[in-house]
Amino acid sequence: MYSDPKDCLYCTNNETLKSLMLPIAELSVSRAFLFKEQTYRGRCLVAYNGHVNDLNELSDAERDAFMADVARVTRAMQRVFNPEKINYGAYSDKLSHLHFHLAPKYVDGPDYGGTFRMNPGEVYLSDEEYARMIDDIKAAL
Repeated sequence: MYSDPKDCLYCTNNETLKSLMLPIAELSVSRAFLFKEQTYRGRCLVAYNGHVNDLNELSDAERDAFMADVARVTRAMQRVFNPEKINYGAYSDKLSHLHFHLAPKYVDGPDYGGTFRMNPGEVYLSDEEYARMIDDIKAAL
């Protein structure tokens, strides 16, 4: 399935995107976001700047730059939140725009040892808490 960039939440920065996540930073070939739903404390997403569906559509150099951005964000997440593990998800079944979900997992935390849920709808924070998390992640990037 390939969606039209005019309908893509990442390409248009539409209200759906704004309802789900907050911008953190512009990276070399992508953008980093903080998920508003924080069941997995520190959960982020990295979206490629171009409207491509899969890693295999990128040149080697583009893929390497994107994965370097993903690694940069996960390193910052590790420093700020110190999770036991960070789970990566790149599904794009219904939204054909290359992006990685980055879900920190904590021992004795939600779904540890299993797959993270896409949007559990259980934990939302105050604007101040989101701002503090974003500032901390930015400082660690």
